Amino acid sequence: MGRLEGKRALVIGAAGRDNMAQTIARRFAEEGAQVMVAGRQLEELERFAHEIGGYAHQCDITRRQDTLDLARAAKERMGAIDIALNGTGWGLLKPFELTTPEELERITALQFIGPFYFFQAVLGAMEQGGSLIQISSATATIMLDDHAAYMGTKAGFDHVMRCIANQYGARGIRANSISPGLTDTPMGSRARAIPAVFETYQGCYPLGRVGTPGDIAAAAVWLGSDECFMTGQNLQVNGGLTLRRNPSAEELDAAAIRSTGKPRPRPWLT
Repeated sequence: MGRLEGKRALVIGAAGRDNMAQTIARRFAEEGAQVMVAGRQLEELERFAHEIGGYAHQCDITRRQDTLDLARAAKERMGAIDIALNGTGWGLLKPFELTTPEELERITALQFIGPFYFFQAVLGAMEQGGSLIQISSATATIMLDDHAAYMGTKAGFDHVMRCIANQYGARGIRANSISPGLTDTPMGSRARAIPAVFETYQGCYPLGRVGTPGDIAAAAVWLGSDECFMTGQNLQVNGGLTLRRNPSAEELDAAAIRSTGKPRPRPWLT
């Protein structure tokens, strides 16, 4: 404990109870950091901030002014920002040819334009160097059926993080991504709901299990700490999944049929 003593951390995407960003923010606080959590749902943010002894601020990452106001509030409350982590995301699963213009606009706003705004805003509050952390995905590297819009926006922003690392390293600012695979979070609940589907995913991991939010939080603590001498990289914190592959849609359907007698739900067909 105490690896982040004296650090000031801003975590956005923490408005979902027990989601990955909340787990990371909790671990930051346990390691001694002051923490401000942000997202769209103020009531949950305030509840969680009270739990960890931190601060809450409502922010829609897709609105540039919101991100500027967030960075200003973090600086006013904590004095500066040493660690800024983006944990926002939308697990859109839909076939390439059925993805609508509205869905493309929404996911691009949330997973590319919004993070661009967020990191632009927080850089101004990083006065003595620091660590920028983007939660990416193993699927930015390896394939998963019906996930193109999600994968493309995550992969694109990984490259933006490399650009930030290259440009701002002289100021002592590190910028890295973390790529989980399927993780046992609320976003992963669709797979968890059908045991054989979850087991099919699990069989793709060399370490024999899917990840937990705690696995990702541990990596984020290291990236945020003074122990880290790395920038412009994408940590594959996914039990070796990217050494192999995700299961195919056919394999997942076969697993669902074994469990329930029918293929996985297809929300876009209902």
